[in-house]
Amino acid sequence: MKLVKTLLLVSGLFTLTAGTAVAAVHEHTAATKAEKQYNETMNPRQKEYPNHLGFNDLHIQAIRHMKPDTHSIHDPLLQTIVHHHCKAYDDGTLICLMFHTGMKDQDKPMGFEYIIPTAVFNTLSDEEKKYWHFHEVEVPRAHATFPDLTAEEGAKLLPAINATYGKVIYFKKPHDELPLGEPYVLIVQDMPEQD
Repeated sequence: MKLVKTLLLVSGLFTLTAGTAVAAVHEHTAATKAEKQYNETMNPRQKEYPNHLGFNDLHIQAIRHMKPDTHSIHDPLLQTIVHHHCKAYDDGTLICLMFHTGMKDQDKPMGFEYIIPTAVFNTLSDEEKKYWHFHEVEVPRAHATFPDLTAEEGAKLLPAINATYGKVIYFKKPHDELPLGEPYVLIVQDMPEQD
């Protein structure tokens, strides 16, 4: 009988402790959801997912982001649309995974663009600055668009994007299955001019 009373007491304490732990988890989850989860300026319509899912997402399409085979303005790679799927951070930086076909389930990124605010660019050495392109100049040349935003949303976002610099780093050619060879930085501003 004493054993039964002890088991009932332990069971009751366990239930009480478990209930308190579950309540604490619910409170923590609610508090986490209430916190700002993303940079609202750069990702005005970002879908909310738990942070561990990562890139969710400002979508930018741009040409002049693939290394041409020739220095001709007619090289088709200059006209190839590169899809940037970007995550914005509270420090004003963005990381954009780059895809040549979009971002369907089985598409693999071929590189990324690291984007920084002008104030951060100004702290870089002259040697490093040559790898970065100014978006106020390059956005119009790249015919960059925000396909998932309305015209009004895009117009609000454009001044913030124009005040940034980007560095494009490729680790894979578009149609290679694996990232073969050395990664490289694409100097966007050195590519041939075009309409």
